[in-house]
Amino acid sequence: MNTSDVSELPKALMAWLTDPRVLLVFAIVLSTMMLNFVVRRIFDRLDTKAESTTTIWDDALLASVRKPLRLMIWVVGVSWAAEMLAKQSSSGFEEMIDPLRYVFVLGILAYFLVRFIREVEKGFVHSGADATTTHAVGKLLRVSVIVTAVLSVLQTLGISISGILAFGGFGGIAVGFAAKDLLANFFGGLMIYLDRPFALGDWIRSPDRDIEGTVENIGWRLTVIRTFDMRPLYIPNSVFANIAVENPSRMKNRRIYETIGVRYDDGAQLALIVADVEAMLRADADIDQNQTLMVNFNEFADSSLNFFVYTFTKTTNWVEFHQIKQRVLLDILGIVESHGAECAFPTATVHLDAGEQPLPSIGLTPSQVDGAHNT
Repeated sequence: MNTSDVSELPKALMAWLTDPRVLLVFAIVLSTMMLNFVVRRIFDRLDTKAESTTTIWDDALLASVRKPLRLMIWVVGVSWAAEMLAKQSSSGFEEMIDPLRYVFVLGILAYFLVRFIREVEKGFVHSGADATTTHAVGKLLRVSVIVTAVLSVLQTLGISISGILAFGGFGGIAVGFAAKDLLANFFGGLMIYLDRPFALGDWIRSPDRDIEGTVENIGWRLTVIRTFDMRPLYIPNSVFANIAVENPSRMKNRRIYETIGVRYDDGAQLALIVADVEAMLRADADIDQNQTLMVNFNEFADSSLNFFVYTFTKTTNWVEFHQIKQRVLLDILGIVESHGAECAFPTATVHLDAGEQPLPSIGLTPSQVDGAHNT
């Protein structure tokens, strides 16, 4: 490179830098950066004001729109600058700018809607709405947004949507036969969302299957249950369409149902014992007096006179229920003992003929011992 060529470089550079189009591109990029800075400061102030409100919509909107809006500013600014530069050349790049800009803008809008739906979903769950229904609606809305965005992008790129939909119609029949179990699980999950026999966090069990535990997740194919020994149990949703499910988490009360036996020798005290036990339960603040409460003598058993206790606690908490039940049973034992009675246990009485003398060691006659060996 000779001296004349080197001297020409500053002149060419200055000519390029003073080109109005280059200056316009520089101004566009600089404006984009400044606009992003201003938008970020505005959102910082809006976040402070949104914290003082109780509605979930403003929080969800601010949390979801911040990043997509800044991306949108950069896409519009950079595409505009690229369009200015493309006009100076004949490379054909200018014709690609509009489709690319449309695809990016559409993707950012879909990104914003997905984030907004997720933030609203979190807000409703946090405010106490039914988590199962909220998650189901949120999933459906997000899938709808994504499918719509993908179809719009394909249409923009020149791919025929009608052909895809027609293929989906014919292919759906084949897929339906090939993936019938998958579809059964999908519709099983849909029925769980609609009927709501249980929700996240519920304790459920099935008398038809060996299923019992706490619901951790309800997916479109599987429901995850954490058993009481802390093992995860993965159940296809189609199973719930064919079994009975109990939901103890939705109990209004817990039941105490016990049978107590006293000795036949204490039969004279039985009526007083039964009356005192019922009076004790009527005065117990932890027993729900609006539910059935019964204490009755009901059986001449082999070794005891039995009466039953049938009542309900106010609490449904498993730990509190057993503490109350323990106290009630101890109180019943105290009432039995206060009347000079005792709880019965299995006994047997042996009757001897007057003419036979019992063996001194075990209290049985020789004929009874022989009969026992023969038996």
